[in-house]
Amino acid sequence: MAAAEPSTPSTGWLEQVVSAALGREPQGWSRPVLVVRVDEQRLYVWEDGRVVETFPVSTAARGTGNRDGSLQTPLGLHRVARRIGDGVPCGTIFRGRVPTGTVARILQDPGASSALDAITSRILWLEGLEPGLNRGGEVDSFSRYIYLHGTDEEGRIGTPASHGCIRLRNQDMITLFARVPLNSLVSIVEISR
Repeated sequence: MAAAEPSTPSTGWLEQVVSAALGREPQGWSRPVLVVRVDEQRLYVWEDGRVVETFPVSTAARGTGNRDGSLQTPLGLHRVARRIGDGVPCGTIFRGRVPTGTVARILQDPGASSALDAITSRILWLEGLEPGLNRGGEVDSFSRYIYLHGTDEEGRIGTPASHGCIRLRNQDMITLFARVPLNSLVSIVEISR
């Protein structure tokens, strides 16, 4: 068997993560599985036994952690518990998960930050599935309001910059939202190099 081309990343790690996630679900699972790899700042969409799409993301500026108030991105297996924003215009600002009717000015310069730090376009609200890790008590991802969402700070995508959520470019978030139904699995991992 020939070695993979240097430009082709190995997906063996991804197959293991997806297999572990699917091991918790009934046979015949047909929804996509999302895998957020924090150390790469990348989200993988796994469907029908393969990666069908990838997106750059921005996870927490303070790294990973599951405790309430940490402003860190939680690790572990989650599910999409709520889908919010279907049909609103790209860049729509949300406050308290309610669209305001205002479209954000999107900052695309590398590293540019906004005073608003808005949640925009679409929201996939995550619920942890691992008691003691990301579900219940002071580690509950749902109670921490951990989302995948669009951002007005697109120039920061690809670097850790959020307050715990997983940010995507607005058009990427809209594309992902259209592909991902309620209860889809989301595994957030950090792999040592």
